Amino acid sequence: MREKELISTIKQTLNSKYIGDDCAYLKDLGIVITQDSLVEDIHFKLEYTDAYKLGYKSAMVNISDICASGAEPAYMTVALSIPKNIDNIFVENFYKGLKDASKGIEIVGGDITGSDKLFISVTAIGKTAGRKISSRSNAQIGQAIIVSGEHGNSAEGLKKLLKNEPCPEKFLNAHLMPEAERKLSRLIAENIKEPYAMMDTSDGLADALSQIANSSGVKLCVSYDKIPHDECVDKETVLFGGEDYKLTATVPKSILPLLDDVSVIGTVEKGLGVELDGLLFTGNDIDEKIFNHFKG
Repeated sequence: MREKELISTIKQTLNSKYIGDDCAYLKDLGIVITQDSLVEDIHFKLEYTDAYKLGYKSAMVNISDICASGAEPAYMTVALSIPKNIDNIFVENFYKGLKDASKGIEIVGGDITGSDKLFISVTAIGKTAGRKISSRSNAQIGQAIIVSGEHGNSAEGLKKLLKNEPCPEKFLNAHLMPEAERKLSRLIAENIKEPYAMMDTSDGLADALSQIANSSGVKLCVSYDKIPHDECVDKETVLFGGEDYKLTATVPKSILPLLDDVSVIGTVEKGLGVELDGLLFTGNDIDEKIFNHFKG
């Protein structure tokens, strides 16, 4: 069982035009909306994090989706399912982390229930006024492919935590306390005129590139050497590691001088798929390597 197969089944069953991107763009309301869940022992282990960091990350993964749409993060609701071993101090610290991550965003409600394990579900709403909203199906031939930040750091941090190895703070923070790309999202969405594709790299850079290519019906030609990464991180982790919450986008070259701290890693061309240094990858090739929520 795979997440993409389930999403396809749900989309076909509902016959919904909104399902496809990480955020649903409700144009008539002037908002985008997204929801993400974090499940204990699937997405996190309490032995490797604490309540504050968990709250911080729970907010950021949703803020990142709003940023990937190009919208301005505005509101958030939080649902917690809590086991008996979680006390009031844990909940207080969780919400402190959530609040600190959500600067300028109002937490307006949610739900609390009991559970056997800790479940976190966050819904985030973004405002679209004055911004051009992206879609993974909007990549245009001739656009530049850009990425922000280094890739593979979060997965490298997780690997070292699981092996109980010393972990540089850079990798640890990338995994436990990621930062959404709010500034870059705003710069793109407020200045771009033509349709564009943008996604975060929460499921891995290769996955984001593949989804953009297949949804847009184009070929993304990428050079690995142009992808920013730490020299300690291996190639497979850089491409498939996930949970970096950086942005990748296809944008017109005319907008590049306006964008800070981005790297151009390739161009959008005719064809289909992701071509990495001359080698074409299909969606199935990439699906085999990325994290599967339903495995095991």
